[in-house]
Amino acid sequence: MFDSGFGGLTVARALIDLLPAEHLVYLGDTGRYPYGPRPQDEVRGFARQIIARLVDDHDVKLVIVACNTAAATGLAELQEGVDVPLLGVIEPGVRSLALATRSGRVGVIGTVGTVASGAYQQAVAELAPQLALTCAACPGFVEFVERGETRSDQVAVLAERLLAPVRDAKVDALLLGCTHYPFLARTLSDVLGRDVVLVSSADETAFEVRRRLEGTELARDPVAGPGRHRWLSSGDVSWFRELGQQLLGPELAEVHSVTWP
Repeated sequence: MFDSGFGGLTVARALIDLLPAEHLVYLGDTGRYPYGPRPQDEVRGFARQIIARLVDDHDVKLVIVACNTAAATGLAELQEGVDVPLLGVIEPGVRSLALATRSGRVGVIGTVGTVASGAYQQAVAELAPQLALTCAACPGFVEFVERGETRSDQVAVLAERLLAPVRDAKVDALLLGCTHYPFLARTLSDVLGRDVVLVSSADETAFEVRRRLEGTELARDPVAGPGRHRWLSSGDVSWFRELGQQLLGPELAEVHSVTWP
């Protein structure tokens, strides 16, 4: 799996807990984050490069695009020429959102690139057209998470301003449309109130992986023992290890450096 940085660790955590026998390779492209403000074509190019690296160098059997901004460039386009299945976080998240709402008024927050792509709007229209959707872009949230500032006064002030559209829409369920955002859950709840259910795509994505693997030759036999975890970063590996352990846990031990041509 891959993400622009640390956000995909929410998906990795869910996957390790649900499928402990599976081997996992995680690539955090911290040398080029954040993806959110970048043009869609550039992000798609990064994603294709990373997918090729994971398939060619690590012989993976499935790739999770654990980055909403990358997934929003189009899984079908990313799948072209790739021999292993790709799984994104957008559709699993929308399915969870539909189950979480009582009123039918829901929100999605994400990076500028994700919201502007219309990927969530399209997914809701296709999977849950009965929902009344409000979207809000939240520039700056990713950078706070990447600095480890998840409870600062500054991020609280920013959240108050950026979440105004979904609060005004009186949503009762909010999909965190960026895998970084669950790390800000306490701040988001403080701003929106406890009656708004925060929905993360991480757990549902892990369940989707299990559904894809269950009963197939691709699934690793739990009798074979616990899976191995390999962590890669295109940026500062010491920083990735230090902050990654805080966010994910002790499984994130040695981090290896990757470079791009």
